[in-house]
Amino acid sequence: MRAILSGVHQKKGLQVLEFELLDVATSLEHAYMLFVEKNSLASVMKPITKVLNHNIIRVKIDAQDFHFEAADQTEFEWQIFLVDNATNFKNVVQIESEYLSDRHQLELTSYYQFNSDAQGMALFNIRTHQSDQDFMINSVNLTDTDLEITGYNKINGTPIKNQRIILQNRLNDGKLDYPVSQTMFAGMFKVGIPLTDIPKDSVGELSIKYELAGQEINQRLIISKSLSGQSVEADLPGNLVITIEKRFDNGLLVKEFQGASLLEKVAAAGGKAHGLLEVCRLVQDKLNLARMRFLFKAGHSPYENTTIIFESFGGRQVSDSPYAIYRLFQTLYPGITMIWSIDRSQKAFCKENQIAYVIRRTSKWVRLLEKSQFWISNARFPSWVKKPSYVTYIQTWHGTPLKKLGLDIENVSMPGTTTAKYHKNFVREANRWDALVSPNDYSTQIFRSAFGFNNQILKVGYPRNDELINTMPDEITEIKNKLGIPLDKKVVMYAPTYRDNQFAEKGKYTFELPFSLDDFRKSFGEDTVLILRMHYLISNALDISDYSDFVYDFSNYPNISDLYLASDLLITDYSSVFFDYAYLKRPILFYPYDYHLYKEELRGFYLNYERDLPGKIAHNSQELLAEIHHALGHPDMSANQQFMNFYNRFCAINDGLSSLKVVNYVMHQIESGV
Repeated sequence: MRAILSGVHQKKGLQVLEFELLDVATSLEHAYMLFVEKNSLASVMKPITKVLNHNIIRVKIDAQDFHFEAADQTEFEWQIFLVDNATNFKNVVQIESEYLSDRHQLELTSYYQFNSDAQGMALFNIRTHQSDQDFMINSVNLTDTDLEITGYNKINGTPIKNQRIILQNRLNDGKLDYPVSQTMFAGMFKVGIPLTDIPKDSVGELSIKYELAGQEINQRLIISKSLSGQSVEADLPGNLVITIEKRFDNGLLVKEFQGASLLEKVAAAGGKAHGLLEVCRLVQDKLNLARMRFLFKAGHSPYENTTIIFESFGGRQVSDSPYAIYRLFQTLYPGITMIWSIDRSQKAFCKENQIAYVIRRTSKWVRLLEKSQFWISNARFPSWVKKPSYVTYIQTWHGTPLKKLGLDIENVSMPGTTTAKYHKNFVREANRWDALVSPNDYSTQIFRSAFGFNNQILKVGYPRNDELINTMPDEITEIKNKLGIPLDKKVVMYAPTYRDNQFAEKGKYTFELPFSLDDFRKSFGEDTVLILRMHYLISNALDISDYSDFVYDFSNYPNISDLYLASDLLITDYSSVFFDYAYLKRPILFYPYDYHLYKEELRGFYLNYERDLPGKIAHNSQELLAEIHHALGHPDMSANQQFMNFYNRFCAINDGLSSLKVVNYVMHQIESGV
């Protein structure tokens, strides 16, 4: 028997769930629905309310029954099962889903939503403790004449009354106020703001006022989903333009400004010509790729002298654990031939530091890869790179995993592949690695499961972190001088993860710092500086020119360990940088301003984010500033039990000799003739 969630109806504050049954063999007289919460394993049993016919049943629930107070749980994810408890047998069927709902508010601070998991099984999600300052809308669009907004006008069946949409000008605090008088469907409102009302050269924020159960509510409008598919730009007479932009915190900005001049449009046309050059380069790359595949098929024999090829992040850097291993090899065994595989962008660095190199995707690169005896890399080589049988491939990887990897990603949404194909390619590549470096038992277990890895794991810690353990105070002073950081000021480092949803269109990335630099300067500017370590795409979209007296952008600085050593406090969100920074036993602060959106719409986590971290979590910019003040007053975390529990789990095995242990492993392979 199969059971499918096919609909949800709202009636008098309750939810009526409708299920379609297939291949029913019994009367269902003793059947009931069982809801099981995935994290706590709590269960709720609900009777079948009504049988419409042989294969359609209804179950009535109250969503308020499906969440409870728990210290570390604000999200509840219920799986649904049909249990047929007949006298002669018991049959349990997990409910599938063809129904996906919008979010529905239970209260101002909680909502529910029906979804399906990667296998198509039904999930009943409830989130509590959300901000009471936000009102979620369904859509926002610019038509030829209006700014149109749609949203729900009920909260758990209770109508909201006297809604008014407010557009407040950020530049002069002027307000436009529009009553909601239209209904789009039953339970949904629609409002239109004339475009001609929007002031010239303005930036406006959208909010809503309404009454609920006799209480007047003021909230800002937010939208969690992408603006993709919605109309977010309109042209007005007089070469004026109006746009809608989504902020980092899901709020909405309405901007009115002068459009591009004729000269600027001509320049943009030149940009299209530049785009044509890009197309030509793509064609050239495809032809070169075909040539590379052919060259790798040719037979090669290894060099007589031992040769090691190093690569970091696909050739984009000379850095990380491969670089730490390389530098030690240079000191201990300079007679071994060592060559870096790099992109052309790294030529200047290699020449400046007397590093032998080869440019990737050239004939010489193929020959060196195929004739060397060792590859040491922190990322995957392309699948079409042939690995000869005499090559020992050591994979250092590039971080302790927080976000799910490889086979543990249940639903791969990257273009050009499927989940099954992605998993297959990942396992094939991982098992070309002869040895994989691991920093701790936690990572070892994940690498085994996520990579499907069956070869040797070197649990020695990451070589790149030896620097964090071995660097002396006077050397940290030298690092600060090299970076131009004042020696008399405390240093806060902000290193957020790259978000897949931070792009406007192909080639254009957006980012807005999720806290005010003016507020930071006011609170800490006299004795503290801020250093930024952003993804390079985001860094290019960030304008900090007005804050150069206390903000330093080191997003493109190659050695992140120098930045760790120079910092007194790390602020991050979902980036794995905190696993490395913890070696220093300095405070770490987490600022996941879009935690629920990131967790639900992007990739999941291995750790319990609300319970297992080595530092405090700030949920908004006010909390962030307060926690920075507290953290800077407690620079040594050695006495903090929560922090040291984390340290002992993730950092304790690294004794500052990881590079040496990998070098010794390679030398053992050489001496034993493996």
